[in-house]
Amino acid sequence: MQNMIVDFIDQFGYLGVFLLITLENVFPPIPSEIVLTFSGFMTLHSAMSLTGVIVVATAGSVAGAIILYAVGRLLSVERLQRLIDGKVGRLLHFKRSDLTKTERWFTKRGKSTLFFCRFIPIVRSLISIPAGTTKMPFLQFLFLTAAGTAIWNVVLVTLGQHAGKAWTQVAGYIDTFAHITLIILIILVVVGAAVFVKKRFGAKAK
Repeated sequence: MQNMIVDFIDQFGYLGVFLLITLENVFPPIPSEIVLTFSGFMTLHSAMSLTGVIVVATAGSVAGAIILYAVGRLLSVERLQRLIDGKVGRLLHFKRSDLTKTERWFTKRGKSTLFFCRFIPIVRSLISIPAGTTKMPFLQFLFLTAAGTAIWNVVLVTLGQHAGKAWTQVAGYIDTFAHITLIILIILVVVGAAVFVKKRFGAKAK
């Protein structure tokens, strides 16, 4: 995949960066660390500038986030409530109160959560969905998304530029960080699911 990304950016320049980052937000397996660090490196050997790369990368991040925000709006709280009231909810022992608590928590802490999650691989993309589901004001969503992703992009593009030909090493370090983050998230999800099942199904058994 790395060679395909490098060739795409080499051929299409700014447009390539924009499209890849947009896709990366919708399809997280596309590694943004490669796109951004290589783009930083290319500012030394092409007509692309550091500022230009950061601007188009941020625009791509926001565009991808808007798509997932729209998906979240389609998965409205009302629709999720109907799902919970149906067979799926009864099978998994979900209650409306679970959804209400989650919605209340995100409404209260959504701003800081959305901003800081932009620095966490994979989560930085998926966090747009609950923002849409809980109907976070769109302009607020845009501002926090642009601010968070701009910082992420500035760091990686600048590192890629300063690293020069060693940009692949920087991308490798970020990739390692992404994998560690993914493992931690999986562990947290498994533990959370185990606690939920124990509380719900254990309590019913008693």
